Amino acid sequence: MNWTLDEGRMHWTLTPEETMGAITASQQPPTAAGDVRNGSCSFAGQLDSGELLTGTPTVEEQTTSDLTITSEAVSTEALTINGISVAAGEAVQFTFSGMTTANSPYTLKVTVSTDGSQTLVRYFVFTCEDE
Repeated sequence: MNWTLDEGRMHWTLTPEETMGAITASQQPPTAAGDVRNGSCSFAGQLDSGELLTGTPTVEEQTTSDLTITSEAVSTEALTINGISVAAGEAVQFTFSGMTTANSPYTLKVTVSTDGSQTLVRYFVFTCEDE
């Protein structure tokens, strides 16, 4: 996984690795305890030609119950994630908070449907560091 911080939003681009029986991002973007972060996860390149994400995605913490995850949505406008333009409907956006260094690292599971009747599941891991 590649990640960047752009316009106050943390962005992930997934690089496949087989873990937990699904694709897992390989890098860990650091956060600080007390942060409230915006995240974007690109599914560009994972979709069939002309296919878009649809509905309300879910983002679930897998390792503890520390995190508050809100505002899960499919992107409604084009985004730039890691320097790559991602079309509207090809990324999941969300906000997360509640990280502690004691329970770091965290694993998030992103699940989203497509208008091609597919369900895509991706995992990524991030760490929490001292402020």
